[in-house]
Amino acid sequence: MGTEDEAAPPSSSLVKKKKQGLGWIEWIRGWMVVVQEMLFQRIMASHLHNPMPLPPINDLTCIVTGSTSGIGREIARQLAQAGAHVVMAVRNTKAAQELIQQWQIDSEGFCIALNVEVMQLDLLSLDSVARFAEAWNARSVPVNALINNAGIFSIGEPQKFSKDGYEEHLQVNHLAPALLSVLLLPSLMRGSPSRIVNVNSVMHYVGFVDPEDMNVTSGKRKYSSFIGYTSSKLAEVMFSSVLHKRIPAEAGIGVVCVSPGIVQTNVARDLPKIVQAAYRLIPYFIFNAQEGSRSALFAATDPSVSEYCEMLRSDEWPVCAFISQDCRPANPSEESHEVQTQYEVWEKTLEMIGLPSDAVERLIEGQEVKCRYGQLQ
Repeated sequence: MGTEDEAAPPSSSLVKKKKQGLGWIEWIRGWMVVVQEMLFQRIMASHLHNPMPLPPINDLTCIVTGSTSGIGREIARQLAQAGAHVVMAVRNTKAAQELIQQWQIDSEGFCIALNVEVMQLDLLSLDSVARFAEAWNARSVPVNALINNAGIFSIGEPQKFSKDGYEEHLQVNHLAPALLSVLLLPSLMRGSPSRIVNVNSVMHYVGFVDPEDMNVTSGKRKYSSFIGYTSSKLAEVMFSSVLHKRIPAEAGIGVVCVSPGIVQTNVARDLPKIVQAAYRLIPYFIFNAQEGSRSALFAATDPSVSEYCEMLRSDEWPVCAFISQDCRPANPSEESHEVQTQYEVWEKTLEMIGLPSDAVERLIEGQEVKCRYGQLQ
């Protein structure tokens, strides 16, 4: 017979169950943000010029991923025509070279000699990401802005995995940009004050990340491309928030996520035909690529952004800077504020991309870091 001294099993009411997804209230609030952005983004951004005027940037070096189409192409073109040294980090180098030739022709009337180069980068290969960073760091030259623009949203497609074994949305939208950002820290320090700009999405407001099942293979959640996309975008905000905290103020590197708004880009080619038709029927509500590029351009070039990042750091704000499509500071999703989950996503991400847990600190201190991918030693 039991005694009062025997340990009783904990009451089920006292055991906090691990969160399995967004609650209904969070889900509804998230969708309200998405719908609001779709319906009112043009009104909210009515104070912005198109194209956006840029400050003097002749002395800036900017790396732009996914810069052969859509928002990335607009970002690269406008930076180049404003005088920046632009590095187009792309998978299709031939298409990039053809774009540069066209931009040069378009700029002849303004007597502008574009300073643009092309480097190979395939985000579906973490080896390619590591080799890109290794090649750039070997130059010992600065990077003033790393713009992680490339992304995919393959709506309706079955679950696909990269050759590295990771779900494709997760790898392209989160893991590869995370690896690139960390490995380029030495070059970003040379370009201080510098910024890491992650082109995110308003859809992260309806995303949920399970750090124990980031590949969505455990069966706890049924995979869909919607889950793959939204969770990858939320993971990017969470990882960026920890990176923002781990980089010391004296390094002079800001970390920013931006929403381009609801944009008609090549992502729409992956949508069901009925949704593509809806896109064409409501052109007033949807941004074109040039309009969608404004928040990233603002985050990469406006002097106030560095000050904003430093203010958040000094105030110990739990998330990184987030710039909305109207180029104003915004608060990312409620779920992105879950600090414990942030650090679980951070640790799991570093494990998946083959970096040690102290990689950031060691790179900031000028030490070498071993990476499982590429040829880094």
